[in-house]
Amino acid sequence: MAQISLTFPDGSKRDFDKGTTPAAVAESISKSLGKKAISATVDGAHYDLQWPLEADAEIAINTLADDGAALELIRHDLAHIMARAVQEIWPDVKVTIGPVIEHGWYYDFDRTEPFTPEDLGAIEKKMKEIINKRDPVRTEVWERDVAVKYYEERGEPYKVELIESIPGDEPLRMYWHGDWQDLCRGPHLQHTGQVPGDAFKLMSVAGAYWRGDSKRQMLQRIYGVAFKNKEDLKKHLNMLEEAAKRDHRKLGREMDLFHMQEEAPGQVFWHPNGWTIYTQLQDYMRRKQRAGGYREINTPQVVDRKLWEASGHWDKYQHHMFIVEVDESRDGENDDADVKDKAQTRINALKPMNCPCHVQVFNQGLKSYRDLPLRLAEFGSCARYEPSGALHGIMRVRGFTQDDAHIFCTEAQIEEECARFIEFLAEIYRELGFPTFEIKFATRPEKRVGTEESWDYVENALEEAIRKTGRTYTLEPGDGAFYGPKLDFYLTDAIGRVWQCGTFQVDPNLPERLGASYIAPNGDKTRPFMLHRATLGSFERFVGILIEEHAGKLPFWLAPRQVVVATITSEADSYAEEIVQSLQAAGVRAELDSRNEKINYKVREHSVGKVPVILAVGHREVEERTVSVRRLGEKQTSMQGLEDFLRDAAVEATPPDLRKD
Repeated sequence: MAQISLTFPDGSKRDFDKGTTPAAVAESISKSLGKKAISATVDGAHYDLQWPLEADAEIAINTLADDGAALELIRHDLAHIMARAVQEIWPDVKVTIGPVIEHGWYYDFDRTEPFTPEDLGAIEKKMKEIINKRDPVRTEVWERDVAVKYYEERGEPYKVELIESIPGDEPLRMYWHGDWQDLCRGPHLQHTGQVPGDAFKLMSVAGAYWRGDSKRQMLQRIYGVAFKNKEDLKKHLNMLEEAAKRDHRKLGREMDLFHMQEEAPGQVFWHPNGWTIYTQLQDYMRRKQRAGGYREINTPQVVDRKLWEASGHWDKYQHHMFIVEVDESRDGENDDADVKDKAQTRINALKPMNCPCHVQVFNQGLKSYRDLPLRLAEFGSCARYEPSGALHGIMRVRGFTQDDAHIFCTEAQIEEECARFIEFLAEIYRELGFPTFEIKFATRPEKRVGTEESWDYVENALEEAIRKTGRTYTLEPGDGAFYGPKLDFYLTDAIGRVWQCGTFQVDPNLPERLGASYIAPNGDKTRPFMLHRATLGSFERFVGILIEEHAGKLPFWLAPRQVVVATITSEADSYAEEIVQSLQAAGVRAELDSRNEKINYKVREHSVGKVPVILAVGHREVEERTVSVRRLGEKQTSMQGLEDFLRDAAVEATPPDLRKD
């Protein structure tokens, strides 16, 4: 029999018969490994232990101790086990697909009756019974016509359609978990008992169109989460519980910050409290950018398609654009809006990004190398079409504003500008309460423009810039844009969630497409490099992140209502008004609550609204010119002299970039 050579992680090599399975390889190493093995990594690909090895390869045997491989298999097997459980309870239910996703899996079912919370409990119980049976998992490769006939006879039309969509050169794998069978690429565990029965939970049911097509059948999607042990599951469920408490949509209602409505999907109606946070953050960024050498501009929101065609966005990004058609021949109030003169109709788009417009500003007037680097910043209002199912409060919207900027520079200035931006971003993140962040460095993709020498130079420049700032990075090979490499900046919030906010991208392509140039020292016209950069990204999204990071208890300088002065008795109204006026004069956002309500009611109401400080004033405070101070989250109150409190509050209300300490 023909032999193949397998290379192991320690560098050793051994010959095996062609067609040997990874299970046999594991068994040949040791009986212990044979029992512990769950899958193999063969030339970087994840392999089922039952798949035959047909050629020389590098191989590693995976066990449950290998987090990545183990979690993928556990979650994938649970998707199948859940589908089996559903069909054992309700045999008439038709199954579709069940992929692994972050933290777990989902599976889509075609069932007439909706699944209920009680149904999820019954499914979980049945799943644990299946796991305890330790049924073997086996796999076969079938011919297409055999597989189609098999599913047609069993009334599974979705599986038939899936087979028809699988490329002809791809093997058609069938998996059995006990007597229950599914079409699947694999790999899978070797028996159902390898799944930890106490480390998963079914979470929810949602509607999902078959293959994402709203014209197709509406299915029911059951989501589950799974981990290697019950401790990790408990930690995840606690995180979800904490996330629910911090949900910016819930807090947005309680704090009266914003609302969304169906007449403007994916767009935010900011209330006074929410707009105060927004403008405070924007004012802060405006000051930081001015100090950082940026010059603020503002560009149109509606731009003719000609510019988008020239920039390349019309062909590649049109599906995300909101198109605006205007009949330029209409100039009277009585023109029929339903009748358009096609010859006079102008096609525009709401800008989905600011880059092409910034090049237009750069192109006005002759630029010299002495003008570079030129840093142009804009709080640019953009609009992008996002599917309705992807919208999420103010975190994922269709209308948003970016703290966008573009730096026009020479190739030799890229490294310095990159290092300068990393330090700029780091200071802002620190002042906003995120002292640490992660940098991901995305390098040249397979399909790209430009010479290898230019890519080498620019990637080295970014790498050297990171090194000069004393920071580390995670390499993401091949994930750069087609025109240049990029750095993405990630924050981790108080409950461990990771958010991508800042970015820094090198682009020689757009300036060339839009005819940007400067006069070099030798007098020649030269194309500048364009550095796309954002620090916070979308203001809407970053406000949402801040709300959830602080669970609504925003830093004092950002809080929309910083102090509420609440009277205990009407005789204290005049004194309370004096306090409010003094606080406002000191730059503190203060309000008076002199309603004829009990003080405990007022305190409770303003605490729900996340007001950082509530001052209670009654007879004693009037006589002693003091205030009773109750801080959000603290059960005890303290007495403080009015002048001392005014001084301290004024300091606390000062934005971090303006403080003198």
